[in-house]
Amino acid sequence: MKVLLHSCCAPCSVNCVENLLGEGVTPVLFWYNPNIHPVTEYRSRKETLIGFAGDRNLDLIIADEYGLRPFIQGIYPDFDRRCAFCYRLRLEKTVRYGAEQGFTCFSTTLLISPYQDHDLIRETAQALAVQYGMTFVYRDWRPLFRQGRETARNLGLYMQKYCGCIFSEEDRYAGSNR
Repeated sequence: MKVLLHSCCAPCSVNCVENLLGEGVTPVLFWYNPNIHPVTEYRSRKETLIGFAGDRNLDLIIADEYGLRPFIQGIYPDFDRRCAFCYRLRLEKTVRYGAEQGFTCFSTTLLISPYQDHDLIRETAQALAVQYGMTFVYRDWRPLFRQGRETARNLGLYMQKYCGCIFSEEDRYAGSNR
């Protein structure tokens, strides 16, 4: 079985990919992350994922859209609910692409991060699965997070310090727990 796996970055992908491969599932990585800012961060994460996919001999589809202005327009004026918009934006693009290309299943590496709203990701993905006639492959990969980070460090992968949006970077420097 193949699953279209939305990939937020290489470090988060490492153990998600290993877990799926261990189940006999072939992940096809899908890069769509217009939330990541600034553009230098966006490029670093994308290039790291390209290298990781190449090293692991994984198929990678890139929907390359750096989207600062559309992202800000989409979350304005309710910046505190930005994550709901962000999850839907990225997952809907993934699911739409998957449905158009004949995939039957999808998932996301966002499910590995203990810093993301896991329930909201799951609810959003399940609703999109129904809307697009696909199956959402749910996994709670959070227990694999620390090990995945360590593996990513050992592989020499670029390791980011925030989820990606400019507001999460602001929170990081302000000491917020968002």
